[in-house]
Amino acid sequence: MLVDGGSSIDILFRNSLPALKITPTQLKPYDAQFWGVLPGQSSVPLRQITLPVQFGTSDHFHTEFVNFVVANFDGTYHAILGRPSLTKFMAVPHCSYLVLKMPTEKGVLTVRGNVYTAYICEEESFKVTEAIDLSIRMAEIAAQAAQISSDQLRLPEQETPRKNSKSKEHKEVQLVDGNPENTALIGTNLDPK
Repeated sequence: MLVDGGSSIDILFRNSLPALKITPTQLKPYDAQFWGVLPGQSSVPLRQITLPVQFGTSDHFHTEFVNFVVANFDGTYHAILGRPSLTKFMAVPHCSYLVLKMPTEKGVLTVRGNVYTAYICEEESFKVTEAIDLSIRMAEIAAQAAQISSDQLRLPEQETPRKNSKSKEHKEVQLVDGNPENTALIGTNLDPK
């Protein structure tokens, strides 16, 4: 799960639904788009769902109901917890140390992230985002190509091959004496006047 204090919504990714045993009939309508997950693209969510989210163990925990927007694409994380969740939990994240602290009835609950897992997820997230971005650009190019007429797609006639530059009509001359690399071609049929 990614904790993103810059996100204005809480997101659950499509590939997490089967793992949570959530069926499409459990999802409620959601009619707004969101930005920021895919670079430069808006996303139309599948729907939304409210789920209980718990941090901690059975003897020291904090549980809140979170309204997730279900993204219509897969992610490397199961979910993104944004500002709405951080506010509900009254949680304070420290991104550099991968620590999340929140109050409970038994005192402050500290949740620690795993640096290695965070690195692997972030690396995978970049690959997924790049692949999605490439597929969007390919779809745009395919749509543009479909609008090109058949006349524009016709290949031009092949031009006649050029004569060899070292033919009898030309002569190679050294520009600097003793330097064979500096040469020029001159025509042999030039008018001497």
